[in-house]
Amino acid sequence: MPLWLRNASMKSAYELAMERLNKENPIAQLSDEQKAKLGELDSKYAAKIAEKEIFLKGEMDKALQSGDMEVYDSLNRQIATERKALETEREEKKERVRDGKE
Repeated sequence: MPLWLRNASMKSAYELAMERLNKENPIAQLSDEQKAKLGELDSKYAAKIAEKEIFLKGEMDKALQSGDMEVYDSLNRQIATERKALETEREEKKERVRDGKE
């Protein structure tokens, strides 16, 4: 058998790994309702994050204008903390939707 034909019939390591993974943890099929809820959560949390960032960036601008770098740095850290908290909350809610618990 020619080498090119033999290689064409062999699965790649990636394909084999994906098959094993799907056997161990099958990919869940989502209903249209679940997909809608997931999209709704993404939109809701994107708006919450944007609202927080707009407010805090306004406060950061005020701190810069007054020369208060300590407050500016604190607000910058607060943005990152609040964004991470909201993203975590969103992912937890999305997981409950995927599991059919919400």
